[in-house]
Amino acid sequence: MRVFVTGATGFVGTAVVRELIDSDHQVLGLARSNAAAQSLVAAGATVHSGSLEDFESLRSGAAAADGVIHTAFIHDFSNYGSAAEADRRAIETLGSALAGSDRPLIVTSGTLLAQRQGPLATEEDAHNPNFPRKSEDAALALVARGVRASVLRLPPSVHGKGDHGFVPRLIGIAREKGVSAFIGDGLNRWPALHRLDAADLYRLVLEKGSAGATYHGVADEGIPTREIAEVIGRHLNVPVVSKSREQAADHFGWIALFFGIDAPASSALTQERLGWRPVQPGLIADLNAAHYFEHATDAVPLHG
Repeated sequence: MRVFVTGATGFVGTAVVRELIDSDHQVLGLARSNAAAQSLVAAGATVHSGSLEDFESLRSGAAAADGVIHTAFIHDFSNYGSAAEADRRAIETLGSALAGSDRPLIVTSGTLLAQRQGPLATEEDAHNPNFPRKSEDAALALVARGVRASVLRLPPSVHGKGDHGFVPRLIGIAREKGVSAFIGDGLNRWPALHRLDAADLYRLVLEKGSAGATYHGVADEGIPTREIAEVIGRHLNVPVVSKSREQAADHFGWIALFFGIDAPASSALTQERLGWRPVQPGLIADLNAAHYFEHATDAVPLHG
């Protein structure tokens, strides 16, 4: 299958490209820079120049493919509403090129967007209609137009070597502040997934996914944030402390909004439907690997 991948040079996207090529698919990767193009060529993919805001490049890339995996998102937290709107328009553009063909389109969303009805957020839980990211609505609206569109929700922590998401930001804050903190009692839980398990799941959804379905990429269903803080504190040799919700915004900045959420999630239905099994190290085991403490960055992609 010839697959058009947006976000093909990102943290998750590079793993998706590798997984697809290793599984004998051909990859057409969206690249907005020469450096991105060079990395795609090195990976064995074909380069398709463009960006999320270049709708003609999206349309032509999708039209030239047997399926599309959309992992890209503009991570501009200072103007998140505009980024979400650009994502919606990109999804609609990709879908317009696939309409009437039953070719698959996999759209990325996040488990944090699910309106949890039980102990764990599941694939059957609707997404929060008040959240500005409208990727799920945009994807599922395409089903009636003959697009085999489905949604893949990722947890807030997709981890592995090269991670530049939430956990590295927490490490950076702990270095800066001299303490590793959690909020309140630290019993609120985060789900997590290794990037290589995520890549395997994207491929399975591409090959076997159903139109209108929602899938969850979750390995760790819910790790207490206090446990995450304790691992960070141990590796940095700094105290582990609690911050009240009133103190959290000052200590963590905007990330406090997410770090304080209790958002356990399940992938049981996804595993049953697709035969997917996460096999890579969990978040705590990965945190105990040296690579997480070599450096930290403030650049944080939000999977939700």
